[in-house]
Amino acid sequence: MSLFSPRRYQAPFRPCRTAEDGFFVRAFTRVERLIKEPLFGCRMCGNCILEQTALICPMTCPKGLRNGPCGGATPDSCEVDPSRPCTWYLIYDKANRKGLEDRLLEVCAPLDGDRVGRETWLELLRTLRERGKGPRIRDAFFDRKRFRREREALLLEVRQPAWWQGDDRYHPPACDEPASGLEASLRRGSFVVTAEIAPPRGSSPESIREKVGWLRGIVTAANFTDNASASARMSSLASSKICLDAGIEPVMQLQARDRNRLALEADAIGAGGLGIRNVLCLTGDHQRFGPAPMAKPDQFDLDSVQLLWMLRRLRDEGRCLDGREIEDPPRLFLGAAASPFGAIPAYEAIRAEKKVNAGAQFIQTQPVFD
Repeated sequence: MSLFSPRRYQAPFRPCRTAEDGFFVRAFTRVERLIKEPLFGCRMCGNCILEQTALICPMTCPKGLRNGPCGGATPDSCEVDPSRPCTWYLIYDKANRKGLEDRLLEVCAPLDGDRVGRETWLELLRTLRERGKGPRIRDAFFDRKRFRREREALLLEVRQPAWWQGDDRYHPPACDEPASGLEASLRRGSFVVTAEIAPPRGSSPESIREKVGWLRGIVTAANFTDNASASARMSSLASSKICLDAGIEPVMQLQARDRNRLALEADAIGAGGLGIRNVLCLTGDHQRFGPAPMAKPDQFDLDSVQLLWMLRRLRDEGRCLDGREIEDPPRLFLGAAASPFGAIPAYEAIRAEKKVNAGAQFIQTQPVFD
């Protein structure tokens, strides 16, 4: 049990390569781990964001979420392990007490596989040396405003690598034209009705075509879940294409549980190539909720906020996360999910605002009866 964070759910990261590290770096990494583990339950993620999370480590979350809680968490317990508190509710509570809510809006970067398991403190010193300037000790006593400004600039450069550059601002879509009929209807202010269709547990498309026939002329679009409850079905991408060909515009749900960032980018580009424009970005249910045997429970390379940020830049800048430019970026109408009755309203508002800033253009919720 750590002093400032809940108990760690998963094991610490180990570096992929250590042969290139000298004795000093390996020794320093070990010292940093020995200090941070009992204080914060540190997993040595290589990109420490404790400054943004009220000194509670978000990597103690069973899903390793770095931008807010999942939709199933409650103020009382974690969705994955009810015996423990939700890490992110603890972060929200402490940030609220300390007046640090604004820090929670920054879109934090996903982990870099080359950095996991490695030290962060030496990276700060390297960045300070490269910048040639930083916070001065004397300013901590005589010019605290300047000290805080320089300190924040240094920490920001370390926690927001050049390939990510997350912030806390709203980024409007680069294109003014609607990407889909659903977007056009919402822009007009129409009352939009959508339905959710569970993909079949088999390869026949007939059940989708039958349900689309029932709904044609009644709904504007139809959602297709993406291995909901960690249970394999026909992919959301294939189901959405069948739906589109049958006459209803699909909303392809894309969850981050089973894919890394490369597969998610590939699926989004593929969806654009098939004429699928509406994409609902989700973190995904934990593997624990699926049938036995449980899939490996650490496949959350991104969360929904990071997925939105990545796909927005893919669409608007024509650039993959690794910096490569692509031809004919997909035209996407990006959405997110919200849980208006599953969270404390003030905290859900922070979560929803962060998703909108990251790239969400529409929000879908569970049914609201009030």
